[in-house]
Amino acid sequence: MQITDNMKDKVILITGASGGIGKATAIECARQGATVIIHGKTVPKLELLYDEIMQAGYTEPVIYPLDFEKITPEDCDTLNEVIAKEFGRLDGLFNNAGWLGASTPVLQHDLKLWYRVMQINLNAAFMVTQACIPLLNHDAPSSIVFTLDDKNTAYWGAYGVSKAGLKSFMEILADEVENTSINVTGLMPGSVKTAFRTRAFPAEDTSALGKPEDVAKAAAYLLSEKGISVYDKPSHGKVFKLSELPV
Repeated sequence: MQITDNMKDKVILITGASGGIGKATAIECARQGATVIIHGKTVPKLELLYDEIMQAGYTEPVIYPLDFEKITPEDCDTLNEVIAKEFGRLDGLFNNAGWLGASTPVLQHDLKLWYRVMQINLNAAFMVTQACIPLLNHDAPSSIVFTLDDKNTAYWGAYGVSKAGLKSFMEILADEVENTSINVTGLMPGSVKTAFRTRAFPAEDTSALGKPEDVAKAAAYLLSEKGISVYDKPSHGKVFKLSELPV
């Protein structure tokens, strides 16, 4: 795809960049000129993504491995310090990392599994966001985007609760940073053809599913200055579907 400079000189942290929507968004932001910090748990997958971005001729990314299930406050302090030392700031944070766990009735839900899903999907997102806010709060407009979902029916268990909590966190955060340069939004991708989706619906016909690349364009738009008005921030605190964005 053609390289652009829409996000030139921007520094964007993308969590859960090893595959699916996160990987596609990392590639799209790098294509648009951003220096992308690609996060994931598995180093070989991040190295493959690094190679793919470089072979395409896009802006060189930075690998940052971190296991969200085991994340600590000290890890978050280190994340802040490393980004501050290397770049001096952040221009965007894409809170995308997530884990399905298992579709299980509440009565039978394994407690350890519940805690693991909540830790990865909600607690880690809070901790990373808290660490990144000082890096995002500078003179130029910046953005935090959350990948959200609306699974609030039977058997979605910890995953559904964690995503509902993430939406509330997004809304609370948007209120709290309203008078800063940080724009906060949520993105509802819908049904997308990813390995994550296949695990949730193994027998599903995938021919009608959306593509991660389409979600990536929407995420990159919200992360860019095109998706932000520094003065009145019309998108601030809102949750968007793909059909609502000009991409």
